[in-house]
Amino acid sequence: MAIVVVLAGSWLGYQQLTNDKCTGQTRLTVAAATEIAPVVEQAAQRWVTQDDANVNGTCVAVSVSAVNPATMAAAVAREHQVTLTGLGDAPKSVVVPDVWVPDSSTWLLRLRSEASGFVPTDGKSIAQSPVVVAMPEPVAETLGWPDKKLGWKLLLEKMKTDSALRTGIVDPTRDAAGLAGLLSLGSAAGVDQAGLAEKVNALRALAVGSSALRDDLLQKFPRSREAADLATGLSAAPLSEEDVVAYNAERPPVQLAALYLDPVPPPLDYPFAVMPEVDLQTSAAAAGLHRVLQTAAFKDSLAEAGLRGPDGTAGSGFAAPVGAPPASAPAPAPSASAGESNGGAAASGLDASAISQALGSWAAITLPGRVLAVFDVSGSMLTKVPTAGGATRAEVTRKAAAQGLALFDDKWSVGNWVFSTDMVGKQPWKELVPISPLTSARGKLQEAITKIVPKRDGDTGLYDTALAAYKRVQDDWEPGRVNSVLLFTDGKNENEDGISRATLVDELKKLNDPNRPVRMVIIGIGGEVDRSELEAITGATSDGGVFIAEDPARIGEIFLEAIASRTGASQ
Repeated sequence: MAIVVVLAGSWLGYQQLTNDKCTGQTRLTVAAATEIAPVVEQAAQRWVTQDDANVNGTCVAVSVSAVNPATMAAAVAREHQVTLTGLGDAPKSVVVPDVWVPDSSTWLLRLRSEASGFVPTDGKSIAQSPVVVAMPEPVAETLGWPDKKLGWKLLLEKMKTDSALRTGIVDPTRDAAGLAGLLSLGSAAGVDQAGLAEKVNALRALAVGSSALRDDLLQKFPRSREAADLATGLSAAPLSEEDVVAYNAERPPVQLAALYLDPVPPPLDYPFAVMPEVDLQTSAAAAGLHRVLQTAAFKDSLAEAGLRGPDGTAGSGFAAPVGAPPASAPAPAPSASAGESNGGAAASGLDASAISQALGSWAAITLPGRVLAVFDVSGSMLTKVPTAGGATRAEVTRKAAAQGLALFDDKWSVGNWVFSTDMVGKQPWKELVPISPLTSARGKLQEAITKIVPKRDGDTGLYDTALAAYKRVQDDWEPGRVNSVLLFTDGKNENEDGISRATLVDELKKLNDPNRPVRMVIIGIGGEVDRSELEAITGATSDGGVFIAEDPARIGEIFLEAIASRTGASQ
C-alpha cells in the first residue's frame, strides 16, 4: 500500500501571506521520502515562521508531504505517459509537486531513461544514508562482525554454500536500497559464465524472501534469540543505515547489525529535484528552501532522524550502528553523461544502463512472462565483431540468448524463431520451438540456440516476420503475464516477395487490442540497421521499443535493458 501522508495540514507560512512586507505570495509544494519528510517539514516551518521567508518581495508558503518514492515515481511516470518496471498506477490523489526529494537519484535516472521530457533541475543531495546488509547480530557474529571487514563476495559465497542463510530484499523495482544491493551483488558475481550462474542463484534466493514494502521485510527478522526463531527468521537483507537505526531504536529482542560491505554500494542520496514544469518564481522559492536545508541546524536534525549529511558525516545526536564508519563516502558527482541522463541530479556513481540491466535480470527472475524470441540469420550475421575477439554477430547473439535463457525463471514461457528469406519455401521465418513453459522446454530451447546459424546467401525478411510473430503471440495471449515479441536483427528489410512497410504498419495498428496487449521489442545489432524503420514497426504497436547495440558485443547488456524498459532506448 502506498504511503501518502500530508504532514502540513495547512500551508506553512500562510499567516505571512498578508504580511505588509510582501507584494504577493508563492506556494511551494514538496513531496519527500517518508523518513526525511518530517525533518524537511520542520526546517520549512522554521523558515516561514521564524525567518520570514521572502523571495523577491513575495512571501512563501510551503506544504510538505511524505510520499513513498515508488508512489511518486509512478505519479511522475503517469504525467509523462510512461511506466516503470514493477510500478503500478499511482493513486489519483497523488499529484506531482514542485519539488521532489526521493531517497535516491536512481529514481530520477529511471524516469529520465523512459521520459525524455522529464528533466528536473537542481538535484543536489540534501542527506545521505549508506546501503548496508542488515543481519541479526547473532548471525553477523558468525561471520566475524564487528571485527572482520566483510565483502559482497563473501555474502555471495555464503548464499551459495550455507542453506541456513535466508536472504531477502525489498523489491528493487520499488525500493532504492534493494536496487543498490542488487547492483552490488551483480557486480561481485562477475560477467563470465560462472559469475552468471552465481548471480542467477543469488537473485533466486533473494526473490524467495522478497517483500513489496520495507516494513514487511523488517517483520521477517527474528523476534527472539531462541534457536528456532533464529533458524526460521530472515538472516540478511540490503537496507539503508537509517532502516537499521530506526529498527534498533524500537529496542527489539534481537538487534540488527549493519554490515558495511566492500565494495561500498552507492548510498541513498536524497536529491532535491525541482520539477520541470515549475515557473521561475516557484523555482526561486525552491532555491530559498534548499539553502535552509544546507545549514548545520538541518544536519543536526537529520542526525536525530538517523540520517547523515550529504558529505557522509553525521550531525550531533546520531545513533551510529556498531562498526559504522565515522564518515561514509559521499555520492560522487555525476559525469557528463549521467548529468544528461537525470537533469543534473547526482547520479550516485550509476547510470541508467546499469540500472536497467539489473532490473532486467530481476524481471527475468521474478516476473511471469511469455516471449517469442526471433533471431535474424541473414548472411550479414556472419560479420565479425572486433570488440568480441573476432566472433561473428551470430556468435555473440547466441551467447546473449544462452545467458538470457539461464536468467529466465520457470514461470516464463519462451519460443524461438529464426528468420532470413526463403526459410520455408517463400516464408522468411522458421519456428524452432513454439512458445512453451520453461519447466518442460528449457532443454529444447538450449538446443535451438545452437541453430541460430546464418544463411550465407540469405537476406532480411523483416516485415513479414515481425507481423507473423506479433500475430502468434497475440493469438495465444495469456492474462497475468507480459506477452512479448523480442526480435533481434542486424539489417533492413530486403524481402522483395514480402509485404511493404506501409502494409505492416497498417496491419499492426489493426491488431492492437487493449484487452490483449503485446510488447514489440526490437534489438538492432550493429550500425547498419535503419532506426526509423524499426521505430515505425514498434510505433505501430501499443507497447515496446527499439534498442540499438552499435557495438554488437553489448547485445547481452542491451537484452537486459530491453526486458526492464517499457518504452525503448538507443545505445
